[in-house]
Amino acid sequence: MSEGHLTIWGRPNSVNVQKVLWCLAELELPYSRIDAGMQYGRNDEADYLAMNPNGRVPTLVDGDYVLWESNSIMRYLCMAYGANSPIYPKAPRRRAAVDRWLDWTLSTLQPVDRPVFWALVRTPREKRDMVQIQKDADAAAEVWRIADRVLATRSYIEGDDFSVADIALGAYARRWLGVEGIERPTLMHLDRWFARLAERPGFVQFIAPPMS
Repeated sequence: MSEGHLTIWGRPNSVNVQKVLWCLAELELPYSRIDAGMQYGRNDEADYLAMNPNGRVPTLVDGDYVLWESNSIMRYLCMAYGANSPIYPKAPRRRAAVDRWLDWTLSTLQPVDRPVFWALVRTPREKRDMVQIQKDADAAAEVWRIADRVLATRSYIEGDDFSVADIALGAYARRWLGVEGIERPTLMHLDRWFARLAERPGFVQFIAPPMS
């Protein structure tokens, strides 16, 4: 496949867009990005909805091929352009294990992340219900404890090698560890893992900037 024709539609402060951009950085793939969503609009226009009927971001355009859902996009990029990259292993059992964590981020982690992040980052201070926010944070903490227990015996979320599963969880961990105004338990294994992720150039460029 020729390089230089990958286009990502989506705003850079979307966690799901950030995941894809980090994955592109790990694979060292050139691409262009078009702002869409929230203040940029466009995702409710007919042309966009023809690509992505959900009207969400990101959307990937690769020549005449269009794909939406961030984890599916990361999988596709690895399979189409990252044949020699270890971040999405080929062995069926190892790949299935990585896929399991990608699914976990959407089924289990994202539902408890969203209320806390939106309340503390995208809600004006005077409109925040801090009692409810702390309840939501306590629920999120129980989910992060799961990851912390797993990370007690390994360097990355699925073993000793960095993978797209770490990208998915790491993008959400930035939000969990980066918000202020809540009480959080100390999760030493999670903190160690996160510090390791924070050294990767893709994290520095796309995940570390101030949240909005």
